[in-house]
Amino acid sequence: MNYHKQFRVKPGARVRLKEYDPDDAGGLRDKSEAEKPMQKNLERLSELQYLLYAEGRRALLIVLQAVDAGGKDGTIRHVMSGLNPQGCRVTSFKAPSATELAHDFLWRIHAAAPAKGEIGIFNRSHYEDVLVARVHGLVSEKVWRGRYEQINRFEETLSKNHIRILKFFLHISKAEQRKRLEERLKDPSKEWKISRADLAERTRWGAYVEAYEEALSRCSTEDAPWYVIPANRKWYRNLAVSEIIVDTLHAANMKYPPPTFDLSKIAL
Repeated sequence: MNYHKQFRVKPGARVRLKEYDPDDAGGLRDKSEAEKPMQKNLERLSELQYLLYAEGRRALLIVLQAVDAGGKDGTIRHVMSGLNPQGCRVTSFKAPSATELAHDFLWRIHAAAPAKGEIGIFNRSHYEDVLVARVHGLVSEKVWRGRYEQINRFEETLSKNHIRILKFFLHISKAEQRKRLEERLKDPSKEWKISRADLAERTRWGAYVEAYEEALSRCSTEDAPWYVIPANRKWYRNLAVSEIIVDTLHAANMKYPPPTFDLSKIAL
């Protein structure tokens, strides 16, 4: 299946999330049918990360966005499980600190961008500044509307400096979110993950849908495409995300660098 074509938001397209089925499983009947291709992707991803690091000419930035309980942590845990931590960095963006607020909104984002040879993963990202900031009225409409173009220019700059960008919106239904939040309430090992803020945000579901639709519509570009991933089924979410990452790295046609000296002259 061509996950790139199926889930990629075409530049200039108007996104309506109601047209995307969060229960979609690509024709697969259950988790067991995804196990073999998922394992193949994990093994291939490990190989490609090694090649990315060895070549040292480019980087990969993976952006994960979702509503609360949407599966960002789970995606990182499962899809990135085979990566070498030496060449991978996960950055979780919380509410900005006083120091960060004293700079432009992209300042802390740029500082976390991956170096050549690395994979960077953003758990939430600069898009919070056109999502949370918009829904909660933290800045004026004039300010957050101006940020779409600033984001596009920023991502274009990263791309021109050999950072490939993949952005995944993990799309779950409101009913699925409720189910996951209820599971957290019943599981002592997950109770810590839920807060009053999570419950309050559910009352703003419609506002967040509108904010996500505009961000996805205005900021999916050739340099930095958005993918709307059906995420009610965690196993299918993981398969789709891993497939897109593997295909992207494979298409880069990376090469191992030549040795720095004449190996034929080595005597062991």
